[in-house]
Amino acid sequence: MTLTEKVLARASGKAHVQAGDNVWVNVDVLMTHDVCGPGTIGVFKREFGKAAKVWDPKKLVIIPDHYIFTADSMSNRNVDILREFAKEQGLPYFYDVIDDENGHWKFDATQGQLKKQYGKSYTGVCHTTLPWKGHTRPGEVLFGTDSHTCMAGAFNQFATGIGNTDAGFILGTGKLLVKVPESMRFFLEGELPAGVMAKDVILHVIGDIGFDGATYRAMQWEGPGVNAMSMDDRMTIANMAIEAGGKNGIFPFDAKTDAYVKERVTENGTKSTYEPVEVDGDQKFFYDKVFDLSKLEPTVACHPDPGQRKTAKELANVSLDRAYIGSCTGGKTSDFLAFARVVKGKTVKIDTFGVPATTKVVQELKDTQWDGQSVWSILESAGVRMTENASCAACLGGPVDTFGRMNTPMKCISATNRNFPGRMGHKESQVFLASPYTVAASALTGKITDPREFVG
Repeated sequence: MTLTEKVLARASGKAHVQAGDNVWVNVDVLMTHDVCGPGTIGVFKREFGKAAKVWDPKKLVIIPDHYIFTADSMSNRNVDILREFAKEQGLPYFYDVIDDENGHWKFDATQGQLKKQYGKSYTGVCHTTLPWKGHTRPGEVLFGTDSHTCMAGAFNQFATGIGNTDAGFILGTGKLLVKVPESMRFFLEGELPAGVMAKDVILHVIGDIGFDGATYRAMQWEGPGVNAMSMDDRMTIANMAIEAGGKNGIFPFDAKTDAYVKERVTENGTKSTYEPVEVDGDQKFFYDKVFDLSKLEPTVACHPDPGQRKTAKELANVSLDRAYIGSCTGGKTSDFLAFARVVKGKTVKIDTFGVPATTKVVQELKDTQWDGQSVWSILESAGVRMTENASCAACLGGPVDTFGRMNTPMKCISATNRNFPGRMGHKESQVFLASPYTVAASALTGKITDPREFVG
């Protein structure tokens, strides 16, 4: 069996499953957030009763992260609904933006967007919070009410996005009916050249198969190129399986996975036992292709979808209005460090926004010192508008006062993961997806720029 088939077989109590089978799986973790959480709670109470209890409080993770730092009253109210539910159900894993379980969230617009407005429990973006807080474990099944839940596939698990109705059903039963997807294998060989990152790998692959090329299929990543990647790199790639239409992305288990997960479950006191699934030698794939990483170049996905692949140097004449680094796939500490290497000692030419994915990233950027200066200060000195309020921010557009949102037609190069019309705000804006290196280089020049001009 493929990795996905093995996980789903185990979760359904079967010795063997194959693509096309419909199986009831036992859910290890369900995640929801402030956008879909209230709807999920509504479905649960409607179907199971107003006094119903969730199937297992320790398996539910609720993370407000999308429309948080906005004066929009309905968005603020959504967080209050989550808090009320967490208190009612006795949920241990609710990462609230405030510390008072009886309080109400209200963003103070008069303080501005740059300085911290959150309590000690707040974490930031759901998909980066899950691994940080020890909720991603090899061999498990994780569902989330967000399409980029597939990022957790980096940890050798079946992780995918679902809707509110399915999530409400899981709240009451702990189970979900799943059709086993066909699997596609992407076998990576060679080493990444200077100036090329994991983001370039996934953009290249999506451009190769099309933004619908993996529709309802599992994207399985193998090979020596995968083995050499950090967990952050694997998360970047798994995150964008959905950008090719994929049901999930999944990586083999290795010592890096084990070390990462053990550290975080120990640190957070979350469930410490897990059983990874190993790669079989006789797997059957719908698609199987080898990619030589050494031949890749800095890559950009052009408006209006992630499959519109071009190299950065092909787009050298495209002028930009804005640059943006952040989101689950582009706002990790390693992403900001790469960005900072390019802009250190220089000044950006266009409006550039930096949104760390988690509060931990904020702290790490402030703690990391280069030549006696924090990376956070290096970014600010380069002219990057850095916010301490870790969140999804403008990645999903949001209310008009969302930090970095494009409220007029403009062209933006972004380290985020999706670029459909209207994704980051104004529906006539154009979003170009690229690696942190490429976004940084482009911010310095004001046009799409091959970062190899700055990193050798």
